Amino acid sequence: MSDGLVLQNVRAGFGETVVLEGVSMTLAPRGTLALLGRNGVGKSTLLGTVMGHTTLHSGTVSFAGRDISRSAPYRRNRLGLAWVPQEREIFRSLTVAENLDVARPPGGSQRWTAARVYELFPPLAERRTHFGGQLSGGEQQMLSIGRALMSDPQIVLMDEPLEGLAPVIVDAVLAGIETLRRDDKVAILLVEQHAKLALGVCAKAMVLDRGRVVYDGDSAPLLGEPDKLSALMGIDARATSH
Repeated sequence: MSDGLVLQNVRAGFGETVVLEGVSMTLAPRGTLALLGRNGVGKSTLLGTVMGHTTLHSGTVSFAGRDISRSAPYRRNRLGLAWVPQEREIFRSLTVAENLDVARPPGGSQRWTAARVYELFPPLAERRTHFGGQLSGGEQQMLSIGRALMSDPQIVLMDEPLEGLAPVIVDAVLAGIETLRRDDKVAILLVEQHAKLALGVCAKAMVLDRGRVVYDGDSAPLLGEPDKLSALMGIDARATSH
């Protein structure tokens, strides 16, 4: 069994509603995978299934060599899975520093500290005493990523971190993700509508269509053949680039 993240023939959704049909994937330790597809094809559901927030009807989810299919979400987080939700879900009534502090695991030494998050996203250092609700959308996204890193994860799941951001803020968030990509201890599973940007960051790619995998392989062929990417996604993928 792989030490990374492995989904085998996963059928999952919400209650009796099935969204994912027979999905299998592998994300190796320190790997990077772009998860692409149109809205509503199951990308966020896949992330939720990895974290234990959906109904798993059949198949298995394994991480770090163990079956976590029935593990509670908080146990998955303690094992080394961290989630950056699409809604960011920061604590708006806490300061930036407090948002980071509450995500710090109890006891032991940390690879990721508040100081390191501030180095990754300098605007947060300048705003460390501001409440979460006072931050711009881009700053909230940086904080959401930083909070996830404070749990010292082995894999970070990011759900459309560039959504709704101004171009200059997209560049700043993307620079942070690029720096994180070079970290030799962290793998990234990235859901993103900006297909070319995601493919440029991630070595591997997977495309979903109606809950099923229609591509699973290297990112380079999709970057080099935009028409192929458009056909797989059922849209003009060239229009999703920044």
